[in-house]
Amino acid sequence: MAMKLVKKTAEYSIFKRSDERYAVKDADKNPVNGEEKVKILLAEDLIKAAAPAEPVAEEAAEEESTEAAAEEAAAAEEPAEEEAAKDE
Repeated sequence: MAMKLVKKTAEYSIFKRSDERYAVKDADKNPVNGEEKVKILLAEDLIKAAAPAEPVAEEAAEEESTEAAAEEAAAAEEPAEEEAAKDE
């Protein structure tokens, strides 16, 4: 796989791979991956990353589903209580 050097700094080197993706290596020629790689590529304007989904929205969805489940459980208990009252 041939890689073309895109940019070289004192801290890292950025290469473009034959599959049009980027590879980043640090000064010791070790690969850089994960969040650090994304930060470097964003800083060099080589990629555009979407903003991560806000956890607040996920928490709100979880709360709604929990509330709905609680309401369903309460609704299921009410007829049972009415039937018990009728039996007495």
